[in-house]
Amino acid sequence: MNALTAQRGTARVRQSHPLLEEVDAPALARALAGDDPPLLVDVRTGPERTVAAIEPSLHIGLDRFVDRAPAEIPKDRDVVVYCHVGARSAQAAVWLKASGWTRVRSLAGGIDAWSEQVDPEVPRYR
Repeated sequence: MNALTAQRGTARVRQSHPLLEEVDAPALARALAGDDPPLLVDVRTGPERTVAAIEPSLHIGLDRFVDRAPAEIPKDRDVVVYCHVGARSAQAAVWLKASGWTRVRSLAGGIDAWSEQVDPEVPRYR
């Protein structure tokens, strides 16, 4: 998404960052089923992860992301970052891009979109 988007009647207003690349949940599901799946990185909190997760994924909470990412996320691999609804993962993906990772995207709509569009067995939460 490269333009300002707004939905009337909701509180969602979002302006995209020029470094942000997103992938939607169905496209991610196809990529995960492929021969060379991306590395999934979950930037949510530990308690959120106990409620729901997309596996396999690497958990690096956003509060430790800048410290841990350089050692744990390879620069030569496709990476998809996810969170609850996409805001925190967008921040992390932009940071990675600005720091030299070239193959990184954020899951648009986060694990909530994954639950709605791909796997209804993954619990939704507020």
